[in-house]
Amino acid sequence: MQVLELIIKRLEKQRQIVLVEDGKIVEYYEETQNDNRHEGNIYIGVVKDIIKGMQAAFVDIGIEKNSLIHLKDIIEKKDEKKEKTNFNQDISTLIKSKQKLLVQIKKDSNEKKGARISTHINLPGKYIVLMPNTDIITVSQKIQDKEEQERLIQLVSKTISKGNGAVIRTSAEGKEKEVIDDIKYVESKWEKIVKDSQDEKQNIPRQLYKSEDIVEKMLMDLTNKKIEKVIVNDSLDYNEINKIKNENQEYKNLSIIVKSEESIFDIYNLEQQINKISNRKIWLKCGGFITIDKTEALTAIDVNTGKYTGNKTMEDTVFKVNKEATIEIAKQLRLRDIGGIIIIDYIDMQEEKDKNEIENLLKQELRKDRSKTQIEGFTKLDLMEMTRKHICSHKD
Repeated sequence: MQVLELIIKRLEKQRQIVLVEDGKIVEYYEETQNDNRHEGNIYIGVVKDIIKGMQAAFVDIGIEKNSLIHLKDIIEKKDEKKEKTNFNQDISTLIKSKQKLLVQIKKDSNEKKGARISTHINLPGKYIVLMPNTDIITVSQKIQDKEEQERLIQLVSKTISKGNGAVIRTSAEGKEKEVIDDIKYVESKWEKIVKDSQDEKQNIPRQLYKSEDIVEKMLMDLTNKKIEKVIVNDSLDYNEINKIKNENQEYKNLSIIVKSEESIFDIYNLEQQINKISNRKIWLKCGGFITIDKTEALTAIDVNTGKYTGNKTMEDTVFKVNKEATIEIAKQLRLRDIGGIIIIDYIDMQEEKDKNEIENLLKQELRKDRSKTQIEGFTKLDLMEMTRKHICSHKD
């Protein structure tokens, strides 16, 4: 059985957060005092300028830069399997200057651009993600049992309020009462947000809801995997974890340990593991290697045979390296929290069955990742195309 541990090292101006599985780092995050993370926060904002040529608008939500909203993030969200959305509408027929908008930040601002926002709200719980103002109910692709998928969809459909939709999370598998309670809890949070947004006595624009920090999100996402131990070096983190433990039955047996700053990363040679995370080249056991290069538009991953020559046919050699590379790539995407478009340049495979096996292996390995991933498959140029959503937005 896999042992999960969460280790949090707080320094004067930085916090390092490590998720360890059987002594190996599987997720690593850094927070600094300068991180200005707003992704997931919900605001009541005011439309400032409508840019018809871009089918977009600037909205003041009360942070340092005006945020940008596109037409697709204003139009009512529909189930594309049942009904196609009309994106040929004029944005000025949907929103007006000085209009109030209830929005959520989908992508944080950077030095060049303001935040990307949407009226399509996602409010996460332990077992569902609430999607207000839509009737879409869907289930995580990581739940593969068709009967279980159908059971959960029916359960949520019966329980959720009219006018709300949901994404059923992987952690809901095998659960019933917990899912029902979670729906009620998340809906009550949404009702409070809506009520606060209608309070004319408050200043507009303003923040209505702050999304969970990294540690809260990890504990919520990993409810079904049971973190056995949390090790911290600071009373702030100890108190935060203890509060979560006391509020959640799932973590009643969670062990919280306090260590000194100097010794906290001695376990499992964590410093050594962390130092390797930024390496461009990662060697495989067989002697091949992969390289990871990030650009502004995408992340390119290249697979190479390296020192491995094999002892059978060329096709067997290529397949072995590609197979090992696939397992390592899935690990590195999660470890480095790589998001956006990802292009994998595998060593060319002649057999279609080999390509299919590599694609299926990648899907299988990515099920261990709690982030949303989507595999588009091999392109005409034999490049594997996929996307992954950041867990921690400030890594953009």
